[in-house]
Amino acid sequence: MRTASIAACVMIALINAPIASAQSSDRQDSDQTIAGGGSLPAGWSARPDGTGDAKSIKFTTMEPGFHVTLGPAAIFYRATDMAKGPFHTLAKFTQTKKPKHPEGYGLFMGGQDLAGPNQSYTYFLVRDDGAYLIKRRDGEKTSEITKGWTANSAVKKSGADGTAANLLEIDAKRNPSKVDFKVNGKTVHTMNASELSTKGIVGLRVNHNLDVHIEEFAVHQ
Repeated sequence: MRTASIAACVMIALINAPIASAQSSDRQDSDQTIAGGGSLPAGWSARPDGTGDAKSIKFTTMEPGFHVTLGPAAIFYRATDMAKGPFHTLAKFTQTKKPKHPEGYGLFMGGQDLAGPNQSYTYFLVRDDGAYLIKRRDGEKTSEITKGWTANSAVKKSGADGTAANLLEIDAKRNPSKVDFKVNGKTVHTMNASELSTKGIVGLRVNHNLDVHIEEFAVHQ
């Protein structure tokens, strides 16, 4: 019986080992240095997370849309994209290179004091393993709205070449009492508008070391 028990424990350990390894490897790679970074298209601002180096942020106009190559994770925004009431925002993101480990990209809403110490916003991301995440940032602190990364069939996974394309939407206009978070036309999460700050700047977020093309970004009010 003791031998069987030991064997069972070993089997459980072997089954769980890949998951533990994947979790422990998260963010072990440092921010890469990006040649030619540090400049932005007219009207755009960027803010890297923490002490990230803005010179390793490359955000350029590339028709159709924009292209982002990153060291540090960052948000991108324009002062003109200020939601003053019910709004609908969307953008199509194409991951163009396979990262060392899954990293997220997507939209944010309710942006306040984005250049100051009390920055705040809610962000909605997907990543190339088929999962999505919604979180809240207040200053340098973040808190989860969804319970970690959540798998959903609406999120397209990357292919063998590392590419993945996903259309993200935050819809706080169709029903002003609700906020719908959509991926490729499917609602993956819904919240009461009273639970979120729907007023504020709407923009883009891309996590560290990603190379992403962004098209069709728009804010409708």
